[in-house]
Amino acid sequence: MSTTLYGIKNCDTVRTARRWLETHNVDFTFHDVRETPLTEPQLQVWLQDLGVNALVNKRSTTWKQLSPAQREGLCIDTAIPLLLEHPTLMKRPLLDTGSALHLGFKADHYQSLFTHHTL
Repeated sequence: MSTTLYGIKNCDTVRTARRWLETHNVDFTFHDVRETPLTEPQLQVWLQDLGVNALVNKRSTTWKQLSPAQREGLCIDTAIPLLLEHPTLMKRPLLDTGSALHLGFKADHYQSLFTHHTL
């Protein structure tokens, strides 16, 4: 199973998730979305799987700085260019286990995903 954690280095929740994965010896790759931008096809799949309202963080400072026109009528077609231009709009962390996508971090959820790694 190939696991990738997407986020930004200075996000507290991403740091907590990384620390949890490392402590529990989960083999994963960290992808900083600021340093290595996401791709349009990648975002298309994520938005279809998770939904626009799940992937776009409407409580972020970046969201609040967008114009009303940019925020209005948000859909997959309008979310992709926004996420490409402003990667911090993405809720984080996003964990891709290779078979499923998981947003956010909760230790008990990660524990249930990686039980076989910690036995």
